[in-house]
Amino acid sequence: MGLVTEERVILVGCRQKQSEKKADFESSMNELKSLAESAKGSVAAVKYQERDRVHPSTYIGKGKLREIASEAETVEADLLIFNDELSSGQAANIQNMTGFPVIDRTQLILDIFADRAQTKEGKIQVELAQLNYMLPRLTGQGESLSRLGGGIGTRGPGETKLETDRRHIQKRMDDLKKQLEQVKKRREVHREERKRSRRAQFALVGYTNAGKSTILNALTKADAVSEDELFATLDPLTRRVELPSGYQALMSDTVGFIQDLPTSLIASFRSTLEEVLEADVLIHVVDASGEEVDKHLKTVKSHLTQLSAGHLQVITVLNKVDQMQEETFIPEGRTLRMNAYDKNDQQQLLHEMEEALKDISVYFSIDVTPDRGDAVAKIRQEAVLDTEMFDEERSVFRLKGYLFADHPLWGLIQEFKQEET
Repeated sequence: MGLVTEERVILVGCRQKQSEKKADFESSMNELKSLAESAKGSVAAVKYQERDRVHPSTYIGKGKLREIASEAETVEADLLIFNDELSSGQAANIQNMTGFPVIDRTQLILDIFADRAQTKEGKIQVELAQLNYMLPRLTGQGESLSRLGGGIGTRGPGETKLETDRRHIQKRMDDLKKQLEQVKKRREVHREERKRSRRAQFALVGYTNAGKSTILNALTKADAVSEDELFATLDPLTRRVELPSGYQALMSDTVGFIQDLPTSLIASFRSTLEEVLEADVLIHVVDASGEEVDKHLKTVKSHLTQLSAGHLQVITVLNKVDQMQEETFIPEGRTLRMNAYDKNDQQQLLHEMEEALKDISVYFSIDVTPDRGDAVAKIRQEAVLDTEMFDEERSVFRLKGYLFADHPLWGLIQEFKQEET
């Protein structure tokens, strides 16, 4: 559940001068602000320090920490949120020095995920990721893992006083993994059913808040959560979408990516993200109105490579072009500019999706006699048809279109090709 009242938070970052460009650091801090606001936090101040490297015991210098503690008192802050993943020792030392509760970027993202998960699978994955994060940090962390009174960073298993019993946590993790395995098996059954029908599949991927759910809703009349906030969609949703030829494909929404996405989350959500690997074509949705388009493109590409999905055909959708401030970097390949709410742009995307399917399918041209209406109906349903007409002179249906090379209907297609010869 989200907070009833907003917590006042101070964001803290450390720019490592030797390895991090100033623009990249500023982008990361802006993203942390968006994450904090997504967790229903009110950002009271943003503080940072430039150093050659992070301080091994306190992340930033002790003098800077004292300055932050003083400001936190002044603005009546409830919480300090750090832009990097803190070690157990760092978090404990910072909390002891400042007297304020402390969480890091990873905990913040996990907290948002805990708040957004709706399905049983999503909730299991989030809790498993949280436990994976917390287990090595139990010693000496005390209150920073289980803050009294609730608030940001305490959703999910934070309520169970995790630091008191390491064995209890390990047992809980084992139980969650077994539950996740059962859910995964059920998902695999559904995937196998889809494979047997060889229905074309598209997967929406992209940086969080790029507009994937809005596009899914517009094209499929689905009811995916579509909000202007980070990680509005956490659980996968698959719906039918009708292409211009009348062909019915499948379209899946997926969790949005983000730079520095915690490794534990990628691991825990792997079964959900495998929807991406099942796709024939990826639709990479990019927020063209943002200032970090190039960086977001690279982040998503990196995550797709991690998932072994870098080889799949991609349609890049530059969304929110009506809000674009300046000329956006245009990636190579099939690219479309659109406003997800514009009907004409929606039709253009459907057309691009159909063309992308043709690129990875095999062309056929056959004649079918009227007595084989059953065959015409099957081909009409399973193939992307370019031409369907009745040749009155020859008294045959002329069908021209595209079909996947591994589709079970090829035997029927070959039968009519032989009849032609």
